[in-house]
Amino acid sequence: MLDVLILATIIAPIVLALVELIKRTVTIKKNLIPLTAFAVGIFIGFVAYPFTDLDLVSRIWAGAFAGLSATGIFELTNYRDGFTKAKGEK
Repeated sequence: MLDVLILATIIAPIVLALVELIKRTVTIKKNLIPLTAFAVGIFIGFVAYPFTDLDLVSRIWAGAFAGLSATGIFELTNYRDGFTKAKGEK
């Protein structure tokens, strides 16, 4: 479990940066940002095989933890309306 938490700590800033990139380039609903971070975290955990000797399930768990910590678990229950970019903004 310690290895999973260490990997999650390492990939959390990467997930945060990728989610910020997604928010700035794609118009998505604000209430879907935590789900996006969760999915990006799982993906990064999945492709982290060259950097760790953890098995696939442990890497996916680490990615899920990193994705949830990147936006905060409390935002999953927060109702947010609107979009990340204003309509018509480039």
